[in-house]
Amino acid sequence: MRWLRAPAKINLTLRVVGRRTDGYHELESLVAFAGLCDSLGFEPGADLILDVLGPRALEAGPVKENLVLRAARLLAAQIPGLTLGRFRLIKRLPAAAGLGGGSSDAAAALRLLANEAQLSIDDPRLRASARETGADVLACLFPHARMMRGIGDQLGPVIALPKIFAVLVNPQVEAPTPKVFAALGLTPGSKLESSARSSLALGPDAAATLESLSLSGNDLEEAATRVAPAIAVVLERLSRVPGARAPRMSGSGATCFALFGDRRGAITAGRIIAAEHPDWWVETTVLR
Repeated sequence: MRWLRAPAKINLTLRVVGRRTDGYHELESLVAFAGLCDSLGFEPGADLILDVLGPRALEAGPVKENLVLRAARLLAAQIPGLTLGRFRLIKRLPAAAGLGGGSSDAAAALRLLANEAQLSIDDPRLRASARETGADVLACLFPHARMMRGIGDQLGPVIALPKIFAVLVNPQVEAPTPKVFAALGLTPGSKLESSARSSLALGPDAAATLESLSLSGNDLEEAATRVAPAIAVVLERLSRVPGARAPRMSGSGATCFALFGDRRGAITAGRIIAAEHPDWWVETTVLR
């Protein structure tokens, strides 16, 4: 069985541009990917099967609705005779957590199927299947830091971030994306007066990059906090960590993060918060 990592996606910034007349929200977000991941294995076979295992398996929801199967079916519709088979998903990332776990799982499935069929990762059928599977799947198909715009279907060039360490904290509550966007309250065709800075100064200098990120934000934080008030508690705690920069929420929540320029600072912060709140999910990682 061939295995791939499905890394967590972190929205370092998130600006809501507005809501289209078709109901979809347009975003502008700097995304990066963490060392934390789910794992997806694939073995060619006659039938399309998905086994979900691991410490977060129960959070993944009904297997028949999993995005791994949706992505595989969409690619099979694009490519008659595509070899399918058995997927085995080891679920470690929390669900409905703003980490793009389901999208990253689906992207890993598409990469595995592409490898089996000897398709280029740039094959337009692969990209089309990613877009149709879900808003974040295309970005997760190419898991490198970059700007993501539109509904996730417009990707900027890869950005070479300096080594940035992060503490990720989830208060073990879900913030379902549809509920968060509903709480945002934008009517179709309207624009949002964003609180998130859109211009960033990113480069090889970690201190300068962290300073620039500290001046940005996430336009969904207020709405997500109404859906899951525990997010505000996490953000307040992260804001008091010595050396922490840019404490904010990722995606539509409920996972929050703080950034550090060195590994020791991040590890120390993670240990302190985990000891204070043993019921929270706390992880230290490096971003790329």
